[in-house]
Amino acid sequence: MLLDRFRLDGRTAVVTGAGRGIGAGIAVALAEAGADVVCAARTPEQLEETAGRIRALGRRALTVPCDVMERTQLDTLVARTLERFGRIDVLVNNAGGYPPMPALHTSEQAFDEAFRFNVTTAFVLSRLVIPHMRDGEGGSIVNISSAAGRIVRGGFVAYGTAKAALSFMSRQLAAEFAPKVRVNALALGAIVTSALAPFLTDEIRGRMEALTPMKRLGTVEDAAIAALYLASPASSWVTGKVFEIDGGTESTNWPFE
Repeated sequence: MLLDRFRLDGRTAVVTGAGRGIGAGIAVALAEAGADVVCAARTPEQLEETAGRIRALGRRALTVPCDVMERTQLDTLVARTLERFGRIDVLVNNAGGYPPMPALHTSEQAFDEAFRFNVTTAFVLSRLVIPHMRDGEGGSIVNISSAAGRIVRGGFVAYGTAKAALSFMSRQLAAEFAPKVRVNALALGAIVTSALAPFLTDEIRGRMEALTPMKRLGTVEDAAIAALYLASPASSWVTGKVFEIDGGTESTNWPFE
C-alpha cells in the first residue's frame, strides 16, 4: 500500500518549538504515523501538553525543555534523545521567528539575533544529529522556513533574509549528505497559530484571505501534513527541495504597513 510509505514505526523524531502551534502539530502528526517523538521548547507546561497528545496515540514522548539559542542545551537535547531512544531518524528544525521592523530601525544586534535564531541554531542541531543518522539507517531533516524568505515585503529585512538563508542552507546540506541523509524545507505562508491569531480581526483576516489565491489562511494541519511527507519514506527520492506551502501566494498578503 502506498500509504504505508508514510509510516514512521520504530523511528525517533526530534521537533524543536514543539510546545505549541506548528511545532506541536508536526510532533503529533509524526506520532500519528508511528514515530516516538522528542519535544523540545522553552516552556515545560506546553511541552507536557504536546507530549500528552502523543502518548494518547500510543507513542512514546520525551520532553526536553530547551532554548535553542543556548548551545549547551542543544547538546543536552541530542544526548537525552540518544539516552532514551538510542537513535535519531527525523529532525524538524521548527523553532524560529522574529518580529517585523523597519530596516532603518533594525540594529546590527537585532539582525544578528534573527539570523542566529532562524539559521545558526538549525545548522548546529543538524550538525549534531547527522553523524548519528549516517551511522544508523539514515534520516530526514525538515527545516521550517517561510514565504518571507522569497516574497519581498517591508519590515522583514531581518526575518526574511534569515529564512532565505535557511532555505538555501537546506539545499547545501542536502547536496553534502545525500543519499544517507535527506534535507528539505517548508516555506510556509500565513498559518493561523496563537502567534498570528491576536492580529486577526475579521477585517484583517478578510483582507489576507482576499490576497491569497486559495482564499483562506493556512492551518497547522497544512504544515504538519507536508512535514510528515518530507520526514517519511514517502519522500525517499526528495532532497534539497523547498516546498512552498502558502495557498498559492506569489506576492505579499501581509496587510500591515
